[in-house]
Amino acid sequence: MLISTKGRYALRVMTDLAEHPTEGYVPLKGIAQRQEISEKYLEAIIKILVKSRLLAGVRGKGGGYKLTRAPEQYTVGEILRLTEDSLAPVACLEADAEVCPRAAECRTLPVWRGLDKVINEYLDGITVADLTQQGDTGNDYVI
Repeated sequence: MLISTKGRYALRVMTDLAEHPTEGYVPLKGIAQRQEISEKYLEAIIKILVKSRLLAGVRGKGGGYKLTRAPEQYTVGEILRLTEDSLAPVACLEADAEVCPRAAECRTLPVWRGLDKVINEYLDGITVADLTQQGDTGNDYVI
């Protein structure tokens, strides 16, 4: 499993919006500047988030985007499942996978099922609110 820039940027957008709650609708341009992401690329990501009702958007002057729920009600897993093709560690565990003819005797399938469970439980245990409360990155080393 490799998380794409689309998934990583979607998390950054959601976190950015959570950190600017008093501004009402936040313009795309402001998000793009703060996150150093192309506006054009962000438009495609935000379209997915709006279509899934994670964000609300308003066009025109004073327009922009805002969260539709409180930051603690969004999980990292929920967002990544929207933006990534799959979080499954192997193809046979993807949602639309055909049943593998070797599944009954596959000795490694329990390993992959366990890993899939750990991945999903971990990502579903982290909220956007958690991401906004993390300290300064890069300053967490010990000598």
